[in-house]
Amino acid sequence: MPYTLTRRQLLAAGLPAAGLLLAPKLAWTKTQIGSKTVSTLSDGHLTLPLNFIFPDVPQDELLALLSPDGSKLEAVEPPCNLTLLEDGDRKILFDAGSGANFMPTAGKLGDALAEAGLDVDSITDVIFTHAHPDHLWGIVDDFDEITFPSAQLYFPRAEWDYWYDENTVDTIGDARKTFAVGARNRLELMEEQVTLFDAGTEVLPGIEAVDSKGHTPGHTSYVIHGGNGDGVMVVGDAITNAAVSFAKPDWPTGSDQDPQQGIMTRTALLDRLATDKLAIVGYHLPDGGMGHVER
Repeated sequence: MPYTLTRRQLLAAGLPAAGLLLAPKLAWTKTQIGSKTVSTLSDGHLTLPLNFIFPDVPQDELLALLSPDGSKLEAVEPPCNLTLLEDGDRKILFDAGSGANFMPTAGKLGDALAEAGLDVDSITDVIFTHAHPDHLWGIVDDFDEITFPSAQLYFPRAEWDYWYDENTVDTIGDARKTFAVGARNRLELMEEQVTLFDAGTEVLPGIEAVDSKGHTPGHTSYVIHGGNGDGVMVVGDAITNAAVSFAKPDWPTGSDQDPQQGIMTRTALLDRLATDKLAIVGYHLPDGGMGHVER
């Protein structure tokens, strides 16, 4: 079943959609969920070959979705949107960005925090969706120190166990070996500050961990509950492309380690988003990544 990503009624309790155009370049969108404020902050963008992201789908249909004017397209440039939840005294960041050592167009989180009037010392908690470079590598600085010195770190247990396993580098395949090495190095540095949890539990009050494996073996999404039946789902990389993921959720993507599981996860999340009328924040969706899903 095809879905649609819309910004209509996006911020029913917050700013009108037109107000989003006035947001700073790197500190993107903001809305209220009950007494909680949810914002997105830009870490820049990636450049990914099209034949890596969508190698096994009908190419004529793909190009019609991605390039309606018929122009040639060899790569996509997905934005990177980190979610910031402000709840009382807590400032909770979802993922940590790329840092300085992944792609030169990413790693801009420090600038986005500054535009939002924050710095790394402001962050009280960091909750991770998964261990890919653009989500994890920013957790340490150039001196191998934790970027957010005052923060408690939270990591899905299944994801941690997979990337911490010393055998993963030998089984993951050549294309992702650097991911495995980079993840293991950073997880070792995080150990003293990390709390592990299982999907299906409450990570912090009002934050539900949702199993969304497929992109990676322990990928986890989160529902931020507002208390009145409203909420926002932080989907991470379970739903990644505004033109394709909603119109063709049953298409496999090469960025998923288990493409068939990725399809099942994507379909289930889209159904819940539409049924429960949750807002969505997508790490790689455009214009700050916030919207609603409609059937």
